[in-house]
Amino acid sequence: MTVRFELTARDGAARAGVIRTTRGDVRTPAFMPVGTAATVKAMMPESVRQTGADILLGNTYHLMLRPGAERIARLGGLHRFMNWERPILTDSGGFQVMSLAGLRKLSEAGVTFKSHVDGSRHELTPERSMEIQRLLGSDIVMCFDECPALPASDAEVARAMRLSMRWAARSKDAFGDRPGHALFGIMQGGVNRELREESAGALVKIGFDGYAVGGLAVGEGQAAMFGVLDYAPGFLPEEKPRYLMGVGKPDDIVGAVKRGIDMMDCVLPSRSGRTGQVFTRRGQINIKNARHQDDPRPLDEDCTCPACRNYSRAYLHHVFRSQEIISSMLLTWHNLHYYQELMQGMREAIAEARFDAWEADFHATRAQGDIAPL
Repeated sequence: MTVRFELTARDGAARAGVIRTTRGDVRTPAFMPVGTAATVKAMMPESVRQTGADILLGNTYHLMLRPGAERIARLGGLHRFMNWERPILTDSGGFQVMSLAGLRKLSEAGVTFKSHVDGSRHELTPERSMEIQRLLGSDIVMCFDECPALPASDAEVARAMRLSMRWAARSKDAFGDRPGHALFGIMQGGVNRELREESAGALVKIGFDGYAVGGLAVGEGQAAMFGVLDYAPGFLPEEKPRYLMGVGKPDDIVGAVKRGIDMMDCVLPSRSGRTGQVFTRRGQINIKNARHQDDPRPLDEDCTCPACRNYSRAYLHHVFRSQEIISSMLLTWHNLHYYQELMQGMREAIAEARFDAWEADFHATRAQGDIAPL
């Protein structure tokens, strides 16, 4: 079986569909929780699935350093290793390597870098990235690219984009013929329309199973990101899934889906849960604030996650301030549950051709702010 994408509904530029894989279907628009080191922090895999997630993201860079791709392969692959039998997408390692500005050296061949774990030296090339992701056994593989931080000059963005396109061709060659697995290309080009169009054209010529819009959410701001998304998805094939990498906040996600994006990932809901930041229909709240210490109400009265069903704001405030592990568990579960409810709401709205009304209600409810203190 090959990985395939089926569009089931459109409402304006917003799309709903399904990515069919050998390990199960991924409903789109889809949000992928990030399992950096073969785990979504503070969550059991079964719990992540209960939030409604169809697919997880794993990080090639972190897994190649610890515990090592070859070791994971010997132990049966990433799905068995982390007890997640549904689809997994792995990034290429490029973004993490590029963030190590003082620890890496870039060339046409690839990147040499020092491990942030133990200082050991490694080389990551398109070919090695494909080999690592093959050893991990991920269902969706990302091609190796360079992602420059913004703001950057057009000359620097163009250099990085064209290098990424050469690496994309090498990634495709190294990926080979792998039935049941998909390879996605990554569009680069910063906030420059001409460079984005050039990048998309190069990727389409190579030919991929899906396409990512990369190089955003790296310092350019939401307005600039939406400006790119107003045109960039239109440069990509209609019949292929479109993945916006590293995004983001709830309003970022809604705006991206409105502009034709099918897949997203971000560490925000899990990282925020560990720091006491909670996402609700009425906006974001900080559970460590004293206003919650005597409040018997749930985080969100309309939420069905365990944190909201079984625990009060007062309790969640207490365990967070006491640095109890259950705080990270419950708040992360709630945030991931909220993100998956957000995706389900958009899928239903697109299918029923009422996305604009749904979006207006989303923003209006958030604008109300959190419920008043008791």
